[in-house]
Amino acid sequence: MSDLFCAATLVVARHGEAEYDTDLASDDAGTLTLAGRDQCRHLAESLRDRKIAAIWCSDMARAVQTAEIVAATLNVPVRVRRGLREFGVGELARQRFSPDLFADVFAAWTSGDLSSGCPGAETGSDVVRRVEDELQSIADQCRGETVLVISHGGAMRLVLPRLTGNVPNDFGMGKALDNLATCELMADADGWVLISWNGRPLDLSSAD
Repeated sequence: MSDLFCAATLVVARHGEAEYDTDLASDDAGTLTLAGRDQCRHLAESLRDRKIAAIWCSDMARAVQTAEIVAATLNVPVRVRRGLREFGVGELARQRFSPDLFADVFAAWTSGDLSSGCPGAETGSDVVRRVEDELQSIADQCRGETVLVISHGGAMRLVLPRLTGNVPNDFGMGKALDNLATCELMADADGWVLISWNGRPLDLSSAD
């Protein structure tokens, strides 16, 4: 953990509802739907009193669009980072998307086997390292501030519990994240703490 004398608060949100040009699994960036754009505006309104200093987002279009809509309301800068993007689907891009397509990968990750990943793509360990490094960099630059981070559901579910020290590593794998659901984290000299998940506060007094 870096020497953070002042805590950094990261509100990490999944991007808004998106639509895609194909029904095949892919790393396509996607485009926000009208409903997704409305979700962004609602999130922005909910954060008006949080004094958000900046928005950091994945470089995938659905995340960038989300960040830009929220930023327009909050009047804060947007900083795009590739390290916040979703896990890659690799060779599974050739297959029709279904909820079960990544079942084996998620099962391996849930069991703690991060050497697994989609064929031809990064492993779970790669995803964790990439996203953790990016979040740590953001925290180091935002001491004493609260910032919004726009990322993706799979990456958030895999990485955020492992980054923090107060919930089990597999905490997020069985807990879906709604579009623009927020997970709040705090980082200081003692490490990372997960404060809320999917918009709901955690009971820190009983957390593992």
